[in-house]
Amino acid sequence: MPSLFRKKDVVHDLQNKNVILTRILVAKDLVIMGVGVIVGSGIFITPGIIAANYAGPGVIFTYLFAALVCIGAAFCYSEFASTIPLAGSAYTYSYSVYGEIVAWIVGWSLVSEYLFAAASTAVSWSAYFRNLLAGFGITLPKALQSAAHTNGNPQGRFDIIAFVIVLLATVLLLQGLTESVRINAIMVYVKIFVILLFVVVAAFFVKPENYNPFLPFGWGGIGKGASVAFYAFLGFDVVSTASEEVKNPKRNMPIGIIASLLIVAILYSLVSFVLVGAVNYKDLNVADPVAHALNILNQNWASGIISLGAVMGMTTVLLVIMYGGTRLIYSFSRDGLLPKNFKAVNKNSIPANSTLLVGLAAAIAAAALPIDKITELVNIGTLLAFASTSIGVIFLRHSKNTKELTPAFKVPLYPIFPLVSFFACIYLMTQLQPFTWQMYGIWTVIGLIIYFGYGYWHSLVKKNN
Repeated sequence: MPSLFRKKDVVHDLQNKNVILTRILVAKDLVIMGVGVIVGSGIFITPGIIAANYAGPGVIFTYLFAALVCIGAAFCYSEFASTIPLAGSAYTYSYSVYGEIVAWIVGWSLVSEYLFAAASTAVSWSAYFRNLLAGFGITLPKALQSAAHTNGNPQGRFDIIAFVIVLLATVLLLQGLTESVRINAIMVYVKIFVILLFVVVAAFFVKPENYNPFLPFGWGGIGKGASVAFYAFLGFDVVSTASEEVKNPKRNMPIGIIASLLIVAILYSLVSFVLVGAVNYKDLNVADPVAHALNILNQNWASGIISLGAVMGMTTVLLVIMYGGTRLIYSFSRDGLLPKNFKAVNKNSIPANSTLLVGLAAAIAAAALPIDKITELVNIGTLLAFASTSIGVIFLRHSKNTKELTPAFKVPLYPIFPLVSFFACIYLMTQLQPFTWQMYGIWTVIGLIIYFGYGYWHSLVKKNN
């Protein structure tokens, strides 16, 4: 059916004066948002795992390589965001250059990214928080811990802490974007302080011999390690969902996306380089290598601060990811692909029903589902969005639907960057486990049922044609 590929008139939407969302964000807010969502528990976990299993002391190269892959996608997102500053991220971009059915599949994939990323972050938050409670001699009953916390033991039923933290994040998001941004900024500053504290403390214990041999697994280990490090950078795409709430988006969106990615690349590189210099890489194959390294160095006081920083870090991740999910549901509803109730906003200009839907779904998923399996959907949903946006830049520049729009930012080395980014994402998708593809197939079928049962018939693009 040709109508399945009907395209969204983004020029009309950009000229629409009846804008509901309020433009209050500036470049600094976007950078803080980007750093907040990318730098989560991963910075405290992945450097040690990569060093011990793939790259040895050369772990810094894995992060630099992963950053290069991500920067290609970031450039493509920046061109789209500066050309089409509307909510919805890759979903809206796909709607303008590919058509409705492709946009729905990409958007529905992003729903899995945001929903399950929020759920898994809440589970990790719960684990770290329970460790802090244990330090005070407080232990929760196992019945209140999810199966993910008991290595699959069915005695785990409901993670009350994960459930509550998601609900609290939902309440905060409902209060308004200004309040959410302010609190998120405070936690991001604390998180960066904690990371730099580790770098300074560990730097005093660096021994040159720990860097020898620098590449014990050979150059092949760098590539394998980069596939793990790549996922530590995921999240900068969430920044593009804020396009419709940004002042001067043509200027500020590219700054927010690219600057946040560069800052994170520097932080990851510093942490990984100092970590393997202070402690032999063979001793870092643990779930908490940063805290473990400080314990080996007899710096237990700093280890406790790092644990607090990890909790702070995951709180900012949770807030920003949930924010992205709410704006995506809002975009679906505004386009008629979901019931109109989800585009309604409250007195704070927040899409309340969308926020409640995402919050409740993420809270239930975090509390009850086997997150160790379901979170694999995060990776495939993100990679699909990256791939569609990367190759989409080529369509963007030749589309009649967007010829009236002038991008404030253009991808350098076009079309090399878009093509390299696209094929890199496709390659990483082929490396995912069969289970991930099976779950993604089921998720896609559910999405298509919703689309053909409701979205196809209520699409505003269809009604306007």
